[in-house]
Order: sequence, then structure tokens, then C-alpha cells
Amino acid sequence: MDKHGSAAGQGPQEVDLVIHGGWIVTMDDRRRVFRDGALAVRGDTIVAVGPSAEIRAAWRGRETIDGSRWVLTPGFANGHVHITGEPITRGQVPDDAGWRANVFDWLIPTYLAQTPDDERLAASLCAVEMLRTGTTSFVEAGTILDLDGVVEALSAIGIRGRLGQWVQDRAFAPDEDQARLTDVAVAKLAAQFERYPVRGNALLTGWASLVGHNTATDALWQAAADLAREHGGGISAHMSPDPADADFFLATTGKRPIAHLAALGVLGPTVSLTHAIHLDAEEVAILAETGTGVTHCPMTAMKGGYGASAVGLFPEMQAAGVRIGLGTDGNNNGNAADIMRAGYVMAGLFKDARRDGTLFPAHEVLESLTLKGAAAAGLAGVTGAIAPGYKADFVAHDRDRPEWVPLLNVVNQLVWSADGRGVHSVWVAGRRVVDTYCMTTIDEKRLFAEVEAAAPGLIARSGLPVPQVWPVL
Repeated sequence: MDKHGSAAGQGPQEVDLVIHGGWIVTMDDRRRVFRDGALAVRGDTIVAVGPSAEIRAAWRGRETIDGSRWVLTPGFANGHVHITGEPITRGQVPDDAGWRANVFDWLIPTYLAQTPDDERLAASLCAVEMLRTGTTSFVEAGTILDLDGVVEALSAIGIRGRLGQWVQDRAFAPDEDQARLTDVAVAKLAAQFERYPVRGNALLTGWASLVGHNTATDALWQAAADLAREHGGGISAHMSPDPADADFFLATTGKRPIAHLAALGVLGPTVSLTHAIHLDAEEVAILAETGTGVTHCPMTAMKGGYGASAVGLFPEMQAAGVRIGLGTDGNNNGNAADIMRAGYVMAGLFKDARRDGTLFPAHEVLESLTLKGAAAAGLAGVTGAIAPGYKADFVAHDRDRPEWVPLLNVVNQLVWSADGRGVHSVWVAGRRVVDTYCMTTIDEKRLFAEVEAAAPGLIARSGLPVPQVWPVL
């Protein structure tokens, strides 16, 4: 094979798809950007990338597309998103709800009031929003109740995801049976890894998506780590968006959360901790030493007043080599599921907080959106780049829009100018799931109508209002 992935000395080989003539931001090992680039796809895999003239001479597509209108990037990875509950109560939680009120007074009652149909609708809506804004893979945040129903709904849509049922086990009431709670939680983890195995080409697989905070006992953490290693999966969990997590661990273990998890032997490259705002320098060093990742949800931090810009050690994590991915969290926390918006905020938040324009430059943010996010989902070397051997998960951004004119610095413009509204088309595993701003796999208008009809019932069952500052007549 030559440097573009084609067979040297042969005539054009037939592939399923060739796209030519566009800008391609490859995110390959050399971070090459082609101004007039092309890619070739066979089945679900990219087989060649390079200058248009060379690729078209070596490969003949059963379908050939002129991509001169587009900037092609790898599909983005959303490392932490609540795909049920919140998508169909979008905007309900008031701005002045801090972390505790947001979680305990608003979000949990909403989750518990869902029906299985609500979950399927919410997951479908969230997946559509992610795909329509360039996200091709995600890690669910750990609050799914009806996992089988959600997987069934998502299977029809065509997104790549890592999912797990709501799992926690700590007994907070004196009459709860701690051993039984742990057994039930571990059984849930084992069952979802068995039903939705990670190995193979399945788009949707099981994951150890722990609620985290102080809700998991040491036994559950250790069982999750063992199961993840056995099945080739990973662990995600909320940790330290608020000082309460550190206070709990210090009071009960004598160690801060990251130090305690390290002592348990559960940290490592297959673990991603979400938020990780209220850490100290020792915890940052432990994350770097163990290769544990962090998923930063900057939009949630801003809306919830978590203190990321005031106390977050994200620049120190970046300098230490901690893998930082990005998440949108929930629609009531982090606004839209458009991960490009999270990239924009990440690029600016700490520049302003530290008065240091060198922090989180656009090219590093793009790595968090692609390669680092893919690694957090166990997809390193599988997605996150447009390169031979990678899955054909990629996004076509429409240059025929004002934010792309003129096109001078494609990386800067992806982060600082563009957002998900400019996503024209999306491919996942070689399948075009978004075409000219519309889903190809689901009737969007019908879905939107069903969500509109379902939302009032869910809100009524939760017993919560929809607060309005101004009169709505």
C-alpha cells in the first residue's frame, strides 16, 4: 500500500464512496490538512485519504461526490451526555438553581417520572440533535432506566454510543441492605456488558456508566473495573463538580476522591471522570500518572455556577498530559447537545479566567473533540481521524455559509466561527445518516411532534413547574 492507502502499481480500485475536492482536516498522526482533498470508503472503513488528483487516479467510487462545498472533519465525540429525561424537558430548570438544587430538586424527580416511551423519545431526540451537529459517537452519562428500550430506539438512528443503565449502590438509609444493593448493581453491569458486547463492530455497546459522586461503594467501583477489563469496556462517572464530593471522601476515607480511587486500583486509561472541577494538585498528578481521563462539560459549569473558571485546574491537567475530552451533559444543564459549542467555550474559558491567551488553542480543542473523545469511548485508532483503517465516521461542514467565508485558517474557524448548525451531512460507519441538514434514518417531523406531545405529561408527573420570569400569554 502507498502513503494514501492504495495498492501501488495497479489501476483504479473500486470502492463504495469517493468524496473529492473539499478541505479535509484529517487529525491523522501528522495532523495533515488537505485544501483539495479526497477520501475513499469501502464498507464501513476509510481506505484512502490524500490529494484529490491522487485519490481519484487510484480509486473509483460506486458513488462519487463533489465535496468542494465542504470541510470534512472526523465525527466528533461527546464524552458525557444524558440522553434521557432532560432532552424532553429542555429549558425547564431555572437559571438560579445551583448544583444541589439542580440535581436533587429538578433533575432526579424528572428522571424518576419518565415512562419507557419517554426515554425512547428523549434518546431519539438527543441522538438526532447530536448527529445533526456533527457528533457521531457518545458516552451516556449513566441515568438510563430502560436500557433495552433506549438501545432499540437508537439502533434505528445509526449513531455510535456507549451506554449503561443507572447504576449506584450505596445505602444511605439505615434500613437498606448494603450487600443486596451492591449485588444488584454489579449484576446490572455484568448483564449489560453481556447483552451489548464491546468487542466487534456494534455501534451501540455496554459501558460501566456509574452515577459516581458518593453513590458507589468501593466494592462497586472494583467490580466495575474488573468487568470493564474483562469485556474490553470502560468506566465513566461524575466526580467533583462541587466540593461536596471531596468533603464526603475526606470524611469517610481520609483521602480526596481521586486519591481514594487510585488506592482502590480502579483508575487508568479506560476511566473517564466527568466534571473534575474541585480537585487539588495531588489529584491532578494522580490522573496524569494513571492515564485516567477527564470529561470537561464547560457549558454545564457555566450554567450551574460550578466554579470551573475560578478553581478548575484544567490548564494544569492539560500541561500534565491528562486526557481531556468534552461533553455537553444534559439539556437542562449544558444547553444544546451541540459539542462544537462546548469546544468554543473550552477554547475561551481559561484564556479569560487566567488572562493567558495561550491556553487551549483551537488545535488542542479539536483534539479533545475528536481523538481524545474517541479514546474516552474506547475508540482510539477506530474513530477520531480521517485516515486509512479508521471507521468512516466523518462530518461535512457547509462552506456555503457566512461563518466560513473567507476560509483562511480552517482549524481556527472550526472552533471560533463555526458550530453545529453548519453541519451539512454526516456519515457513521460509511452510512450517510444526515444528508443536506436532514436525517435519513428517522422521520424528524414525526419525532418532534411526539416529543412536543409527551413533554407536558412528563412534567406533570414530576410535579414540577416550568418557571417563567415574564408572563406568557
